[in-house]
Amino acid sequence: MTDALSIRHLSHSYGDRKALDDVSLTVAPGSFTVLLGLNGAGKSTLFSLVTRLFAARDGEIEIFGADVMREPGAALRRLGVVFQARTLDLELSLMQNLLYHAALHGIGPFEARRLGLDALTRAGLAERANDKARALSGGQMRRVEIARALLHGPKLLLLDEPTVGLDIKARADILAHVRGLVRDEGLGVLWTTHLIDEIAEDDQVAILHKGKMLAAGLARDIVASENAADIGAAFAKITGAGAEMASA
Repeated sequence: MTDALSIRHLSHSYGDRKALDDVSLTVAPGSFTVLLGLNGAGKSTLFSLVTRLFAARDGEIEIFGADVMREPGAALRRLGVVFQARTLDLELSLMQNLLYHAALHGIGPFEARRLGLDALTRAGLAERANDKARALSGGQMRRVEIARALLHGPKLLLLDEPTVGLDIKARADILAHVRGLVRDEGLGVLWTTHLIDEIAEDDQVAILHKGKMLAAGLARDIVASENAADIGAAFAKITGAGAEMASA
């Protein structure tokens, strides 16, 4: 089976500072993979390379077998992205935000409205379709951003620290929503976080620290291999940075 995302020997520098150093990572179709690391570990740089905001000069990135550099159109059509910064137009309605995104992907207005209503229904926000985005809570805005990212039918979803700034309940709701999409729609998901409590024991976890990939595998297997009490303790042993990790 072709990987949803395959990253091989990826490196990237900002001048003399190496942000990523020979990083490899795979995300299987229909799986929830957590990219775990402290702020500054290189998670956002990796996202910028996968989404082609930056050009990857060293290494390879493929999305369902399509090379991001050589076949950007084919690769990015298979990809949905939710960035850490909020990106909804607050003066537009929820539906208008979705219709604008659909137009960028060449989806006609009739089909876009149908897809938009379906997406908002899955997000539990169909009754708010005509409300302005600024009227939503932070968690609801994230749900709309996820709906928008999936509007063109990608099978790989990348989320960069999507729960930053949300309260505990909203964080749990977003996590449950995305896990439900993996379970019910077969999405491959790469979820970046620095929050230990967002990880379940059967999640695939990749630990990125100071630009290097230090461990990858099922969370419970990483815990067992480090003879640790939990994934937080395993992270501390692997990186020596456990005291800096947040749990809420």
